[in-house]
Amino acid sequence: MAIDTAYVGRSFPYPQPYVVGVEKIREFAAAIGETAAVCTDRAAARAAGYADLVAPPTFAIVVAAGAQDAILFGTDLGVDFSRVVHGDQRFEHHRPIVAGDELTCEVHVDAVRVLAGNEVITLRTEITDPSAAPVCTCHVTLVVRGGAE
Repeated sequence: MAIDTAYVGRSFPYPQPYVVGVEKIREFAAAIGETAAVCTDRAAARAAGYADLVAPPTFAIVVAAGAQDAILFGTDLGVDFSRVVHGDQRFEHHRPIVAGDELTCEVHVDAVRVLAGNEVITLRTEITDPSAAPVCTCHVTLVVRGGAE
């Protein structure tokens, strides 16, 4: 099944905000081996000038994942996940994510192309706060390996 190129240029606001929890930040920090006190100790984070714990930079994928999954699995986009490999993931932080943030995502299908017999899809997820101020932009590139037929 080919990826539907009619999705290129479309955006999909995710209706459910993600509320960042203290324990989720601590769990994520432990899982990736992050030991910075601002990620684990509320007093240290506040002493450093933050409202609460600071999420490690890659925590943004936790926020974006549900919105991305809604597009990848909840539409007729046509991504065959039995053949997917992760091509790229990067984050542009506009400000730190902190515990207590209520964040909203909007996923954009930026590109679908064929490269060396593989289909490549690029998604961009804009994460914003309740005032629509940008918090993080997540870019993901997935490669759907060719040769299934």
